[in-house]
Amino acid sequence: MRIRPRLTLPAAALLAAGTVLTVTATAIGTPAAAPAARPSPTRGIDVSTAAQLKAALAAAEPGDTIQLADGTYNGNFTASAAGTAAARITLAGSSKAVLKAGGGYGLHLDGASYWTVRGISVTGGQKGIVTDAANGVVIDSVTVHDLDMEGVHFRKSSKDGVIKNSTIRDTGKNGRGMGEGIYVGSAGGTDDKSDNVRIVGNTIGPGVGGENIDIKEGTTGAKISGNSFDGSGLTGAHFDDSWVDIKGNKVVVENNTGKHTTNNGYETHSPQSGWGCGTVFRGNKSDLSGATGSGRYGFNVTRYDPSGCPVTIAGDNTVTGGRGIANPGIPVG
Repeated sequence: MRIRPRLTLPAAALLAAGTVLTVTATAIGTPAAAPAARPSPTRGIDVSTAAQLKAALAAAEPGDTIQLADGTYNGNFTASAAGTAAARITLAGSSKAVLKAGGGYGLHLDGASYWTVRGISVTGGQKGIVTDAANGVVIDSVTVHDLDMEGVHFRKSSKDGVIKNSTIRDTGKNGRGMGEGIYVGSAGGTDDKSDNVRIVGNTIGPGVGGENIDIKEGTTGAKISGNSFDGSGLTGAHFDDSWVDIKGNKVVVENNTGKHTTNNGYETHSPQSGWGCGTVFRGNKSDLSGATGSGRYGFNVTRYDPSGCPVTIAGDNTVTGGRGIANPGIPVG
């Protein structure tokens, strides 16, 4: 591991170099002015082995950039240090920099807020990238594939996360039907407030063994925009028969394209009272050709109440094949 520091010289070093420091006296009883805030130092850390990567993750500080050389990094990798909004921590590499887990999680951001993960690939193991109680995480242009369960999971109230421009495929390979491409929140309650997650410009599928995206109850404000869905891996286990399943509130789903579903394109559900409400669908293009399920609608809304649990399906959504834009009783336009 090679660290390329770019640090501001401390005062002692300046004195050693012969620099004259001027000290201004302050009158007794007059508080000295607080020193101006200084930005965190930045370090560039070059990594080429799994051991070096683990060491760099353990020692990460705000402003660091950990740069992975191309190659395979075998193991499970965890980061728990947090960056800041002004000094993010970055883990970057090309798609040929591959984290390969034999089990567990490929990359676990455990309390590691304000990280950017860019360009790398994650494969093998149970799950690809998991954020736990980690706010402001940005996952950009990664490739996640060939996992037993989910591809990317925002969990334990990981707020304001972003996953964009990424490819997720071939998940849920253990056959248990728990292979969602992107999973936001947790099932079985409403304590997980992984709010305001943005899922933008990704390619999800083929080979995804659950919904391409699952937004759980308890979460609010997700945005799903400009993605390409391929549901050819849907198994039907745990009722996964659509590209996107929404149980959270106030979700915006716009300008996505989808193909190869077993039943519906998008679904909303209310497993907990007061949830699965306020979704807005607009500008989506759905190809339901070949679907054989009982619904075969672009949008299957299981609970609709115009005042208590509204759902908006704009007139600019289009559907090819299937039985129509939405299930009976749901207004469109």
